[in-house]
Order: sequence, then C-alpha cells, then structure tokens
Amino acid sequence: MPTLFDPLTMLRTPYLFFTGKGGVGKTSTACAAAVVLADSGKRVLLVSTDPASNLQDVFGIELSNHPTPIEGVPNLFAANLDPETAAEEYKAKMVAPYRGVLPDSVVASMEEQLSGACTVEIAAFDEFTTLLTNDQLKSQFDHILFDTAPTGHTLRLLQLPSAWSGFLDDSTHGASCLGPLAGLEAKKSLYQDAVQSLSDGTQTTLILVSRPEKSPLLEAARASSELKGTGIENQLLVINGILSSYFNEDAVSKGFVDRQQKALTQMPAQLQSLESYHIPLAPFNVTGLENLRAFFVPVQATAEHLHPVEVDAAIPSLESLITDLESDGIRVIFTMGKGGVGKTTVASAIAVGLAERGHRVHLSTTDPAAHLEYVFGDNCNQITVSRVDPKLELEKYHQEVISQNADSLDDEGLAFLEEDLRSPCTEEIAVFRAFADLVERSEEEIVVIDTAPTGHTLLLLDATQEYHKEIARSSGIVPESVQHLLPRLRDQKETSVVIVTLAEATPVYEASRLEKDLKRAGIPTKWWAINQSFAAAGTTDPVLSGRAHAELEWIQKILYKSEGHAVIIPWKPDEVTGYEQLKGLSASISK
Repeated sequence: MPTLFDPLTMLRTPYLFFTGKGGVGKTSTACAAAVVLADSGKRVLLVSTDPASNLQDVFGIELSNHPTPIEGVPNLFAANLDPETAAEEYKAKMVAPYRGVLPDSVVASMEEQLSGACTVEIAAFDEFTTLLTNDQLKSQFDHILFDTAPTGHTLRLLQLPSAWSGFLDDSTHGASCLGPLAGLEAKKSLYQDAVQSLSDGTQTTLILVSRPEKSPLLEAARASSELKGTGIENQLLVINGILSSYFNEDAVSKGFVDRQQKALTQMPAQLQSLESYHIPLAPFNVTGLENLRAFFVPVQATAEHLHPVEVDAAIPSLESLITDLESDGIRVIFTMGKGGVGKTTVASAIAVGLAERGHRVHLSTTDPAAHLEYVFGDNCNQITVSRVDPKLELEKYHQEVISQNADSLDDEGLAFLEEDLRSPCTEEIAVFRAFADLVERSEEEIVVIDTAPTGHTLLLLDATQEYHKEIARSSGIVPESVQHLLPRLRDQKETSVVIVTLAEATPVYEASRLEKDLKRAGIPTKWWAINQSFAAAGTTDPVLSGRAHAELEWIQKILYKSEGHAVIIPWKPDEVTGYEQLKGLSASISK
C-alpha cells in the first residue's frame, strides 16, 4: 500500500500541476491540498483551467479569472480561468478578417476547425502562461496550484519550430490543430518561457491523480510518458479513493476492495517507477472547508457512521431503455461518455437485451480489453461483434494524410503535420471513419457502438465536405460512407445516443458538455444511463453508504436534465464479463 498523501511534506515546488482522467478526483485533491498548504501559513493561489470547473461548488463562492480570497482560509486565493470563453474570443479574432471575403461555407469551416478541444486546450495554456511568467504575481504566493495540466501533445506542438512559421497561415491538410495554433506567433517568447518553467524540476511538480482502477491508471501512465517526453520529469502519483478493508459480510464492499487490489497489482510499469501516495476513499461529497480538511484523513468506518440508501423505486432499470429503443425502431445506437464510466458494458448489455427480444444485433467496440467474442461465447447467435482498433485506424489515416501532402510540404511542415496528427481530435476522426462502414450494416442488423463521435467531430467533417466544394484544397479524404452517415445520424427515427455517466460531479458535468455538443450538431439524445451506482446497490458498508448518499444529489440532477429519461444500474460486486451477467443488468434494481 502506498504512503498516505501529505501535501505539507510532498509538495515543495512553487508550481503544482494536477492532472488525470475525468472523475478521478483531481479537483478535490487540488482543493484539499491548497487548503492544507494555506492552513500551514503558506500563501497559495489555486487556479482551475478546466472548462467544466466546479471550484465554485467546492468552496461555495463565486469565482472569476482574478484571484479571490477564500473566506475561512486566510492565505488561500482561487481563480477560474475559463478557456472556453478565451477560445471563443480567439476564434472570433482569427475568423473576423475573412468574413465577407471568403464564401460563408468556407468561414463556417474555419469556425468549426476552431471549435474543438484543441482550441480550448491552447486557450487554457494561453491563460495560465500569464501566471507562469508573471513575476509580480509569483512574488505574492509560495505555491500556485493548477487544477488540470496541459497535455504532452499540446506542449510538443508549442515546442515545434514549425508551429511559429508562416506554414500555418497558408496550409490546410486535414490536421486538427492547425487553426488553434495559427495565431500564436506573437507569443512565441512567452510560451517558450512557460514551457521552460514546466520542465524545471525545482519550479514545477506534476501530480498524476488516478483511481485504483485499470482505465485511469492506464491514462495516468500515458500522460506520464507524454509529459516526460516534453521534459517534465518531476512527477509523483497520487491514487485517490482507496478502500483498505471491507465491512463485515457486505458483498459490495468486498468486491470493491478486491477490484482495487487487482488493479493496483497490475499497475503499468511506467507508474511503478514513480513516487506513489494514496488518499482514502471519502464517504462524503468533497465540498466545504470541513470536508476539504478531512479529505486526506482516513475515515474510521463504524456501523453507525451512515445508513444504507434507498433509491426512488420510480427510476427505471436498463430494461425500460431497451424497450423504448425497440418500440421507436432505432437502428443505430451509440453509448457515449467519458472513459471509465462503463459505456462498453452498457453497450453490451443493450445489445444482449435486444438480442434476447429476437433482434439481430451487431455490437462494435473500441475497447482493446473487451474481448467480446470470448465474453459472449456460444450464447450470441443473434449478435455479431467487431472491434475497431483506434491505433490502427489512426495509423491508416496518418499515412493517408501524409502521403497526400508529402510533395507540397517541406521537412519542417511535415514534422508539424506528423505531430498534429497525434491529436485526440485526429484519432476521433479516424475512428469515426471506421464506424461509418459499420453503420451501413443497420439495414440488416441493429448496430450498437460503444464510442460515439462528439458533435464537434461531426460538424468538422460536415464543414470539411462544404470546404471541398468551394476551394481546391485537400482536407483529407472524406469517404462516401461518412458523407451519407451524417444526415443519417441526425435522424431521430433511426439513431439514438445513450449518455452513460456516474452519479458524480465531474462525469455529469462532462456528459452535459457532450450532450450540448451533440445537440449543436443535430444528433438526437434521449436517454441517460446512471452506471455503477452505490445508491442502487444496497451496500451496508459505512464508507460506500456515504458515497451512495452523495450520489442522490446527482441522480436528481440527471433526472431533471433528462426530463425523466434516465435509468440506473447498480454497482456489481463481480466484474460483468459474461452473457448472463450482461442480461442481468437490464433487470430491476430492487433487491
């Protein structure tokens, strides 16, 4: 078991960056660490660059992009830097010179190129660059904590010489981050200073936050490798939410502990070489100063600590969602959500539920660990399965775009293009192109796909098609299947997206953003699936019962947001790996 995390002894540098997969608790960890450091007499500034920041909810105070004192913690100040607002302002500035000069469809394409996650991330970097290079501000604080660090991809882009060249101003070739970088030349020196500060181990510590679960640990390992590749060597790992022992004969808590221990024993080698610390699982919502100060303290679990939760019996099970999809005649079903919420499992359960009703179903996943053929065994006569490998699809797309531009770009231009093609945005486009072929099967089978494209990806592909009609530039090949697919996905009589989430703050905030993104693209959403719910599991463990109580607020918000179209799936002690267990997920939550 790693050592308990103690910010006072483990966080020494002026700059502290907290990063990790959505929902792992990096905001809670950053906020609690800031309070502990400030309580010790240090002057601390806490800054969030997360578009879905909930710092205001944590502290119960309105925040802006200027440091605001936190009442009750004399040495602590907090600020919300809103990269989405900055991205909108940046987009408006970049597009303005072309309005009325280029055709409207070309301007629309430019706007969509500047609407994705890459632009937001560049805007976030732009925001905290000011803090990293502001000597007057630095002199006022002992520590500046950042909730959300830049990715290695962003930092590598900013280090490439070609990112500052005129090449950006007159090239459009299918890469995803051209637009966001096109106007940065004026800040070259400032960004170089910021990148240098990040790679200085006496100035910066990177805190990789993870849950003791397979997916977040893999993401932490990937982030660690990427950021080390940019020179950020001073890293430590904090594993949040460890339950050290289970309560009496409670099957839920025993399964929870067993799963955590298995994930920790299989931790990626990249993480095993780092200094590692742990934070006990908190049985409460991490909001308010009292809970923040208790966040790093192990909870003494006693029988009277908390009581089991009863979920509103009116909330339907997954079976109701499947019945509704069937009665509406939906032929293409996407499950959508951030990593770690269980969208592959939910997609598989939906496919099994439809097959049990006599439908022919095709299930596809991008999860390399899914092994669906093995999971289903001989019980899937009505189900055909396939797996789209994101790495293979990305490599195929990478080679395609590079070959198109090999004769028109110099070595520096090709270097930038190759780096840009490593973007998550590019991978999403590559995977989506592969999914376009799968959806053609919906004439014969109901198609269930466990990873949905974001609305931005759809609008980007749509705008790119219009762009092709207007000017003779290559924006990457858009296959006919994709061109046919976009209007098909916008048909609510044929397609539905099921949003999968956990009943926790960050997954709900991020799912809400994804829903908004899809609505912007005209993609129908109706159902939400609340997965892995402790509130629905009937646990008697005091700590997990605390988690269950904390879920109730988010369950109500999801019910309101979905206009009652939400189902709930209990947390299962045993990992869901077989056809019968998947079939069981659609059963009633009542015990």
